[in-house]
Amino acid sequence: MTRVYNFSAGPAMMPEAVLSRAREEMLDWQGSGMSVMEMSHRGKEFMSIASKAESDLRELLGIPTGYKVLFLQGGASAQFAMVPMNLLRGKGKADYINTGQWSKKAIAEARRYCEVNIAATAEAGKFTSIPARDTWQTDPDAAYLHYTPNETIGGVEFHWIPETGGVPLVADMSSTLLSRPLDVSRYGVIYAGAQKNIGPAGLTVVIVREDLMGEVLPGAPTLFDYQVMADNGSMYNTPPTYSWYLAGLVFEWLKGQGGLQAMAEINRRKAGKLYDLIDASDFYQNPVDPQCRSWMNVPFTLADADLDATFLEQAKAAGLLTLKGHRSVGGMRASIYNAMPEEGVDALVSFMKDFEQRHG
Repeated sequence: MTRVYNFSAGPAMMPEAVLSRAREEMLDWQGSGMSVMEMSHRGKEFMSIASKAESDLRELLGIPTGYKVLFLQGGASAQFAMVPMNLLRGKGKADYINTGQWSKKAIAEARRYCEVNIAATAEAGKFTSIPARDTWQTDPDAAYLHYTPNETIGGVEFHWIPETGGVPLVADMSSTLLSRPLDVSRYGVIYAGAQKNIGPAGLTVVIVREDLMGEVLPGAPTLFDYQVMADNGSMYNTPPTYSWYLAGLVFEWLKGQGGLQAMAEINRRKAGKLYDLIDASDFYQNPVDPQCRSWMNVPFTLADADLDATFLEQAKAAGLLTLKGHRSVGGMRASIYNAMPEEGVDALVSFMKDFEQRHG
C-alpha cells in the first residue's frame, strides 16, 4: 500500500499510527468482541474511552479547573449559533474581528441573535493581514469578543492572544487547536471542528468556562445549551462515538510525540521550510503579511496562473494531493497540520523547486 501526502484543508491527514491502531481494533476493541462503532455510548467500554479522551485532552492543553470539555456534533459552524445563544446572557451586542471567510460566516450567523459590532476588519486589504490591536473599536459592554485565530482559507494567523479587558474571549480554533501550547485560561470559549488536527469529521470540541453556562437564549434548542450538554457528559443524545474514539487515539499519539511543545517545534519548522522557498523565489508568491502567516495553511500562487493545472497534475503524480487553493482565493494551498509528516513538506518543497526549474 502506498499512502500519499494529503495537503487537504480538511478532512485532513490523520497520523498513520492512529489509523493502524484503529484498524487493529476495528472488529474487536480490547477483547470486548465489538467494534467501537457498535458500542452503546452508555456502556462501560465506551464510557472508559470517553473519559480517557477527555483526560488526555485536559493534560495536553493544561485545561484549568472551572472549564468544561464538550464533545459535540454540528461542526464548528454550529458554534457560530451556539456561542451567541449561550454567551449573550441578557446583553444585546457582541464584538467580532473579521479576518477572513470563517470570521464572516460567524458574523453572519451571530447577526441572527444580536447586534454585531465589527471591532476590526481586514477586508480592505483582502484579508492578508491582521488589524493592529490599537485600531480595534471594541465595546466594553459587549457580551464577548469573537475571533478566528487562524483563517484556513486565507492563511492568516494570530500569533498573539487579544487582551479584552475582562470581556469573555471566544475563539474558533478549528485549524490550530493542538498545534502548539495554549493558555486556555485566557479564553471564555474555545471551539474546534475535529477534521484538521483532532480527528475525523463529525466531532466538535468545545472548551467552555463554567461561569458562562446556564443562561441560554429563550427558545434555543436543548442540544444547543452548553449547560445541558455538560450536565449530561456530552451524551444528552447519542454522540459521534467513533469520531470521539479516534480523537482519543490522536490525543494519545500527541502525548507520545512529546506533547504540544514538541509539536510546535515541528510545525514551526515545517511552515518555515515552505515560506523560505516561496520567499526565495520569483516563481511563487505568498500574499500574507509575514507577521501573520499561518503555520497550518500556506497559500501560494504561481507567477503564471496558466501553469496551475499542470502544477496540480504533476504534483498528484508525485503523490502530493489536494493542493488546489480555495475557490475564493485561487492558486494553491498546502495545509500542513500535525499529522502531515515533515517528510511530506520536504517532498513538496523538492517538487516545487523542480517544477520551477522546468517551468520558470
